[in-house]
Amino acid sequence: MNLPKLDNRVAFVAGASRGIGRDISIALARAGAAVAVAARTAEPGKLAGTIYSVADTITAAGGTALPVVCDVTDEASVQSAVDRANAELGPIDILVANAGAIWMGSTLDTPLKRWELCLRVNLTGTFLVTRAVLPSVMEHTRGSLIAITTTGVFQTELGSNAYWVSKAGIERYYAGLATELAPYDVAVNCLAPRKVVMTEGAVAGGINVPPDMIEEPEAMGAAAVYLAGQTARTLTGTVQYSLDLLEEIGHPVAGLTS
Repeated sequence: MNLPKLDNRVAFVAGASRGIGRDISIALARAGAAVAVAARTAEPGKLAGTIYSVADTITAAGGTALPVVCDVTDEASVQSAVDRANAELGPIDILVANAGAIWMGSTLDTPLKRWELCLRVNLTGTFLVTRAVLPSVMEHTRGSLIAITTTGVFQTELGSNAYWVSKAGIERYYAGLATELAPYDVAVNCLAPRKVVMTEGAVAGGINVPPDMIEEPEAMGAAAVYLAGQTARTLTGTVQYSLDLLEEIGHPVAGLTS
């Protein structure tokens, strides 16, 4: 199955300077969308990738990209980034809320500041970027909102931590938001990798998993493109898992192309 074309669509990807956000930004642009590449990282740091390097990758391939500085924990920063994207690219009708902070410690090993950081970046950050794009999608009665979550939400046998709890909050938030936006024909879904994507952060953090537990980085991009093409009439209020979704729609996982 071919993935949907996203010509004349405008996407805002939060947390797009590296990893999953970068891969999704590139995939959306390849499908035809103009992409606002949004993140805090404007200057090179310990991990590779900035909003400018991702935007350059997109434009070098013939796509349209706008790098915008965006701190999802700062309401004014989010609104400024969304306003700029709307002004320079056109009305936003695709959102990917990907910015995230991770802390996997048990309760007794979790300082309050780490707990609050995960909630502030992951949950409140998703709320802020979502709220900022709502006027655009509601006015134009077209759009697809996608929040990135994790399979850890339902793996309660592994215990609990700030990261999984914040992602569970996102899933509940988007499930209810799907009902709110159904009259505007806006799709609202969550997307999680089925396996482990070896992002720069995962590698730097020393995450070590067997090869059969590693997911191709292109899988999340392809799944996001599919969800970006949905409406409230076709698919909304769901949590999708990348590899499962691609298998369901008959899109090849290996050698992914659109």
